[in-house]
This record gives sequence, C-alpha cells and structure tokens, in this order.
Amino acid sequence: MQIDTAFISEEQSDALYERKVFIVDKGQEPFRIDKWVQMHMEGATRNKVQKGIDAGFLTVNGKMVKSNYKIKPGDEIILMSLINPEHTILKEEDIPLNIVYEDEYLMVINKPPNMVVHPGVGNFSGTLLNGVAYYLRQQNPQLNEESLPRFGLVHRIDKNTTGLIVLAKTGEAAAHLAKQFFNHTVNRRYVALVWGNITENEGTINAHIARHKQHRKMFDAYPDGEIGKHAITHYKVLERFNYVTLVECKLETGRTHQIRVHMKYIGHTLFNDMEYGGDKILKGTVYSRYKQFVDNCFEACPRCALHAKTLGFIHPATGKEIFFESPIPADMESAIDKWRTYSKV
Repeated sequence: MQIDTAFISEEQSDALYERKVFIVDKGQEPFRIDKWVQMHMEGATRNKVQKGIDAGFLTVNGKMVKSNYKIKPGDEIILMSLINPEHTILKEEDIPLNIVYEDEYLMVINKPPNMVVHPGVGNFSGTLLNGVAYYLRQQNPQLNEESLPRFGLVHRIDKNTTGLIVLAKTGEAAAHLAKQFFNHTVNRRYVALVWGNITENEGTINAHIARHKQHRKMFDAYPDGEIGKHAITHYKVLERFNYVTLVECKLETGRTHQIRVHMKYIGHTLFNDMEYGGDKILKGTVYSRYKQFVDNCFEACPRCALHAKTLGFIHPATGKEIFFESPIPADMESAIDKWRTYSKV
C-alpha cells in the first residue's frame, strides 16, 4: 500500500527524483524486495530495480538492504525514483563544457545561458546532458546508452539561468546527492538583479508555489498555503541602484522558478524576466533617455538576470563538505555595471 509521495527539492521542483513511501500490508508473506518493488512500480524491470537497490536508492526501516531481502508486514520502504523519466536517447554532441570540478564520482559544471539542462520536447539537441554524454564517451568508449548519465542529473536550473550544477557519475553518488537535495542540506546561493529598491536589507519569503491558474507554463505564489508546495527563500541586498537592486538569494527549498516567483510576489520581478513581466520598465518614469538606457541594459543581458553563484554539499565518497563558487557571467555583469554607473549620475 502506497501511503505518501513527496518530491525532492524542486516538479514542482528542480530536482529530478521523487520520494515514494510504502508500508507493507499486515498480511504480506515474506517476499523478495526486488520482486515486490517491480510489482508496485509501473514500468520497472527487475534489473533496474536491483541496480537502484545496489546504488542506495531504496531503504527499509531507514537502512539499506540487498535485493534478496525478504519484506515483512509493517516494513517502511522508501524509494527514490526519477520524476517522469523521459526515454529519449541521448544524442551525443561535442558541446564545450565549463567543468569546474570532476572526479570519479561527480562533475560540477558552470552552465552558460540559453542552454537546456536535459533533452525534452522541443529540445532534443544542444542540451547540457548531450554534451556530458559526448564528454564521458570520449573518456570511456565502452559506455552504452543505458550507462550514460541520465540518472546522474539530480537537479536542474532554468534554460536562461547561468551557474553551477552537479551531476553524479555513479548510482551511489546520485543516491547520496539526491538525499541531500531532499533534506535541504545543499548550500545554494543565487545572485539576481531585480526591479525596484527593496526596503529591507534582508528578509525571508515564505509562500507556497504551484502552477499558475491561467498560464500553465508559469508558476505563482500562494501565501495561504492551501495550494502548492512549501517554499522559502532568504534574500540579502548586495547593492542598490535606485531603480533596481542586486540581491543574493539563498534557497531553503527549491521549487521550480522559486526565486523568480518569490521576488515577483514581493513586488521585485527579476530584471528582463520575459515570462514574469520583467522585460519592460517596472520602476522609473518612462521617458526617452531613460527608456533608451534600460533598452541598452536589456541588450547587454538579453535574459533573466539570475545566476547560480555558489554550490556546497557533502561529497558522496569522502564525506567531506565541498564548496564551489562561480563568478557572475559577463552579460549580467555588464548590465550591473551600467546600472551602477547610472545610479551615480
């Protein structure tokens, strides 16, 4: 009997795994867990279930078990599995990758703007994962389609958001990292340029996030908590430029579009965020010289001004905390410099 399904840190999440909890019925006779899971998971094969168990994606009563473990009445089985896994065959492409760190367990990559993380409808080529597939195949020509690292993608960032993303190179590392995202222990800080002069130097936004009721590709904030998933963003002002503000956002949770939705909710839409209305003048009188200046800023940073600047987590093999930082990219830095100069005039 399945009693609960809870998503790891961001569908509505930026993580790609879901957490399923099962309680074994009272009348259940001893039965191999790999067979039991296969029966209770649509589309699961015994081979894939066994690999998942070996990689640590399943626990019984809080402990890892082997595939031949015999379940008992009352056992609590927790399983992590891909959210809506797409069976698209990865198209290996020689795409330049800015690899910040790599070892035998994981890779940390600094993603550029205008790059989708993984293949999907309308984006089957040019994705980060296509480039990773090519890169790993060059390292090990024996890799086949099943062993290429779709499982290693434990979270994602938006197409036009730049910055750090971690990918696992083994199943064990993927399970370890996925649990950290679920437990909200991953240290993620973003830098964003937002419209308006934020009154407080720092603050916390606490509002549920769910699909927008009219626009299904967008999300919205629901402060009463009756709709959507719990979401918390902490922000701190870094610089003020009168009409826009540079802020640092720390995610306590990680829902899809969380920073974009939360900042819009408090009246400070991200600069040049086309989906949420930030691609027009939201602060300041619209007159010709000012409008021309803002258009120049839009041209300098032709995307949502959001950058995943820092990423810290426990290394799945060493158990030590590792931390990475990425400089603000040139396009966003150019827009910030223009506002910094303009605010001093």
